[in-house]
Amino acid sequence: MPVASQKFIVLSGLLVWLAGTLIGLNYLRLAWTLDGNGLSVMTGRLPYWDFTNLWGGGRLALQGNVGHLFDVEAYRPALRTLLSPLLLDQEWSYPPSMLLLGAPLAALPVFPAYLAWTGATLALLLVVAGWLGLKGWQRLLLLAAPPVIFNVLFGQNGTLTSSLLLGGLLLAPTRPLLGGLLLGLLTVKPHLGILVPFCLMAAGNYRAVASATVTGLAMVVLSGAVFGWETWPLFFSETNPMMRAILEAPYPQGYQMNAMTVFSLVRSLGAGLGTAYLVQGLFTAVAVAAVIWLWRGAMPVEHEVRISITGLLALCATPYGYTYDAIRLPLRSWSWAGNSWYRCFCSQSAGCTR
Repeated sequence: MPVASQKFIVLSGLLVWLAGTLIGLNYLRLAWTLDGNGLSVMTGRLPYWDFTNLWGGGRLALQGNVGHLFDVEAYRPALRTLLSPLLLDQEWSYPPSMLLLGAPLAALPVFPAYLAWTGATLALLLVVAGWLGLKGWQRLLLLAAPPVIFNVLFGQNGTLTSSLLLGGLLLAPTRPLLGGLLLGLLTVKPHLGILVPFCLMAAGNYRAVASATVTGLAMVVLSGAVFGWETWPLFFSETNPMMRAILEAPYPQGYQMNAMTVFSLVRSLGAGLGTAYLVQGLFTAVAVAAVIWLWRGAMPVEHEVRISITGLLALCATPYGYTYDAIRLPLRSWSWAGNSWYRCFCSQSAGCTR
């Protein structure tokens, strides 16, 4: 590719990143502009309102009221009692294994817990970014990427799940037990790991498969033993149908504006549920076929590139994904942009034409 074209692509990408970052920072500013009741003037909620579900669910579990998580009519007033009587409606949307994270955090007051959660998950993201080859300055700029800002804004878990997915896949070939452990932990958001079994099986990495399976089952057993065995049947009988109703709600809903899946795109174009599921199913099938081909090793591909492509395909494979799940996009973009920037603007050699 000519040098001028490479420079244009790199500079255009940087401008898009800068625009997205400025928009994200403005959202962050507005979200933390509080009214007299301590609620965000932008959303009418607590600024870190997604985190309040993780913290609130954990606090209710510690109080012996874990059943409230699976009963919306009990959960909402209980959450208002814990946080604010003005809190808008919220729902618990996680499997019981997520309480293994939420309960320890709930031992702290909500704001210190939010800071601890955000700091720890950002630190993990930076570690995994280093494993993927991002330099120090690239990792710092990653913190200003729009999906990362949205994670900080809402107290969401995209930094955690992206780190588990990409870190687990990265370690799986050389350290299969540790890589499988990280991928097993991803079962706290199982829809984001749809492609993982196909990747590991295609690579013939049965030790990682076994490690991920044992880890996932251990989380089920541990959460059931600690919080009650009834939580898992309640998750499937109550939480799953509720989340499906949220997914299939008539378009548009406010939360659908943050969706980043094929299913939501098709809905936004006016198509019905049947068409949306059909198109999503086709994309999921293509994503599965693509990772099987990619991980079988028929074509030589750098392992970091294989992981990055898989991270992108994971968003195509699920009908349920939002902006805060898109952190794997800037992770790969910054790696490519940093190398291209060096070759095109900093290197004294003729390496720009590579």
